[in-house]
Amino acid sequence: MIDKRDDAPDEPVQQELPQARLEERRRWSPSLVWLIPVVAALIGGYLTVQAILSRGPTITIAFHNAEGLEAGKTRIKYRDVDIGEVTSVKVSEDRKSIIATAQISKEAEPYLTSDSRFWIVRPRIAGGSVSGLGTLLSGAYIGMDAGRSKTSSQRFTGLDVPPIITGDLPGRQFVLKSADLGSLDIGAPVYFRRVPVGQVVAYALDKSGQGLDLTVFINAPYDRFVVPDTRFWHASGVDLSISANGLKVNTQSLTAIALGGIAFESPSSGENAQPAAANAVFGLAETRDVAMRTADHEVYPIRLKFQQSVRGLSVGAPVDFRGIVIGEVTAIGLEQDKARKDFNMLVDVRIFPSRLLAMSSNLDKDRSLRQQLSLKQMVTNGLRAQLRSGSLITGQLFVALDFFRDAKPAQLGHEQDIDVMPTIPGDLEELQAMMQRIARKLDKMPLESISAGLDQSVHELRAMLAATRQLMGNIDDKMLPRATQTLDKLQKTLDDTQQVLQANSPLQQDMRNAALEVSETARSVRALVDYLDRHPEALIRGKQGDAQ
Repeated sequence: MIDKRDDAPDEPVQQELPQARLEERRRWSPSLVWLIPVVAALIGGYLTVQAILSRGPTITIAFHNAEGLEAGKTRIKYRDVDIGEVTSVKVSEDRKSIIATAQISKEAEPYLTSDSRFWIVRPRIAGGSVSGLGTLLSGAYIGMDAGRSKTSSQRFTGLDVPPIITGDLPGRQFVLKSADLGSLDIGAPVYFRRVPVGQVVAYALDKSGQGLDLTVFINAPYDRFVVPDTRFWHASGVDLSISANGLKVNTQSLTAIALGGIAFESPSSGENAQPAAANAVFGLAETRDVAMRTADHEVYPIRLKFQQSVRGLSVGAPVDFRGIVIGEVTAIGLEQDKARKDFNMLVDVRIFPSRLLAMSSNLDKDRSLRQQLSLKQMVTNGLRAQLRSGSLITGQLFVALDFFRDAKPAQLGHEQDIDVMPTIPGDLEELQAMMQRIARKLDKMPLESISAGLDQSVHELRAMLAATRQLMGNIDDKMLPRATQTLDKLQKTLDDTQQVLQANSPLQQDMRNAALEVSETARSVRALVDYLDRHPEALIRGKQGDAQ
C-alpha cells in the first residue's frame, strides 16, 4: 500500500512560537558557595584580633657587640623556656653599642621590670665550671633573669658577663673590701669550714681607686653563719709558716689553690648570734692569722727618724716589743736635715696601746689607753726604737722597741701633730761602726816598723830554739845513763818495801805482837786507874788484903 502523502509536494510547515507570559521575578538568595569566603574572612579577622591582643611587648637590649645574634633566629629564654625572639639587630645612633629588638610573648610581660637582666649565652669557662656548651650546636641565645622591681621597662642594657647568681636563688650578698684582687675571679668559691657555701659574683675598683670591692653570695642556709664580726680572708694558694712548733701549712682545697677562693669564720659564732644584714661590708685579710686578730680600736701614731739605710723595711712590717707585736709600719719617707747636712729616714708607725696594756689590772676607764701608756716617761727611762733584722736569708727588717739603760738622754719629740720617738742604731749598724773604728786604728798603726820588729823577733826566736834543741841533746847524752841507774835503785827500793809490807813478813808479825802487848798494857792501866779511883789511899798504904 502506497502512502499518498509521500507523493504530495512539500508544503511549508508553520511552526508555533511560544507565547510570552508575564512572570513575577524572584528575589536573589545567597548561595552556599558564597558562605565559604565569608566564614574565612571572619575567621581571619578573629585570628588577626587575637594575634594583636595576644601579642607581647617589644623590647630593646643594648649590647657591646652582636656576636652570635641573628634576626629571626636568636631566641630569648627564661629558665630554658622560649619567651621571645630577636626581630632585628642594628648599630645604635652613637655607634657605641648594638641594639637588639626582640618580641616578647604576652605571658612573659610581667618579667620585664627595671631590674631584669639580659645576657648572651655562649660557651664559657669560669670559676672552675663550664657553661653554655649546648650553644655549640643550637647557637647562642639571650638569657634572662626576671627582676623583683614593680616598675616595668622595655629598654635594657645587656650584661657582658652572665650573672653567677640569679634573683630567685635563696641566700644573701655581702661586700668585701680588699687591697687587691689576688688570684680571685668571678665564680671563685667561698668556704666555711672547708665547705663551699658561696662564690664571688662581682668585683670593681672603689671610688678612690686605692682598693677593691668584691661582692660575694652566700647560699642559704649557710648565710646565717655570717654575723657582724665575721672575718674573711684569702684562701688562695698555700699558707706556709715556720714557728717554734715546727712547719705549719694551711690551705683549703686543690680548687682554691688553682682558681683562688675566700674563707670566713666568726670568732663569736653560736646559736644566739644574729646574722649580718644583706650587703653588709666586711674586710678581706691576706691570711687567717691576720683576719682573726683582735680588733684594735685605739691607734697611737708615732714617727721615727733613722740615720741609716731602711733597705729591707716595708710598709706593714711589725713593730715589736720584746717579742710581742704591738704595731706596724704605715709609711716610709725621707727628709733633709739641714743642721747635719744629711738626710733622715722617716718611718711612721702606729702602735696599739691595748696590746701593751692588755694585762694591766689598774686601768682607768675614764682615760684613753694612749694617755695611760705614759710613753713620755718610758722614753725618759730609756725606751728607744731600733731597726733589727727579721731574717738573715731574706734581709727583712722590723722595728723593735726596747729599754736601753745606757742610751743617751732624750725626750719624746712632737712635730706636725705626731709624736717623734728617739732611735738608736741597730746591732748590725753598731757592728759595722765598730769595724770601721778598728779599721781606722789599724790605718794609724806603724805596721811597717812593727813588721820589721816582728821579723827580728822571729829570727831571734829561731836561734833560741836551735840552742835549746842542742842543749837538750847534750843532756840526753850525759844524763841518760845516770838516770837509768837511779831508776834501777828506785825499783829495788820499791821491791824491798813491798816485801816488808806483805802480811806474812816478820815486820808485820812483830807489829801485830807489839799491838797486842800495847792493848794488854792499856787494859792493865785502866784497871789500875779504876782501883785507885775507888781506893785512893792505896797510893800511901799500898794494896791490902784482897781488896779489889
